[in-house]
Amino acid sequence: MTKVDFYTGSEDKLRTACQLSQKAMQNGLRVLLHVPDDATADKLDKLLWHFPTTAFMPHCRSGEADAASLPVVIGQDEIFHHSELLISLHDVCLPFFSRFERLIEIVSQNDEDAKLGRERYGYYRDRGYEMRHFDLRQKQGT
Repeated sequence: MTKVDFYTGSEDKLRTACQLSQKAMQNGLRVLLHVPDDATADKLDKLLWHFPTTAFMPHCRSGEADAASLPVVIGQDEIFHHSELLISLHDVCLPFFSRFERLIEIVSQNDEDAKLGRERYGYYRDRGYEMRHFDLRQKQGT
């Protein structure tokens, strides 16, 4: 059964996604960063080219030829080259999340996003998924 982790209180959801992707990659996991639209995919792609500032995180979009071999893939569709880690940047539960061993949901400090995050949290909890919660505000010292 998919393990679900919630990271709440993010100041910048895309930067948080990059940080979590880097950590996963360092631990030998492959990551699918699933985004809702082209604009988010473009922003995330640009950010990944410069994150972290002292290294390079190999990545591409899910439809590209290298997607099956790279550790980080940006997707908007249901093309899955692995089933290890799904990081969702959506405000709804993805219908295919259970195909993955682990799901990360990132929730910002925005009130509406936090409300939608609570709804997703309840959805997973009510269905018996193993869940963990990480409050990023505690790490940021706020």
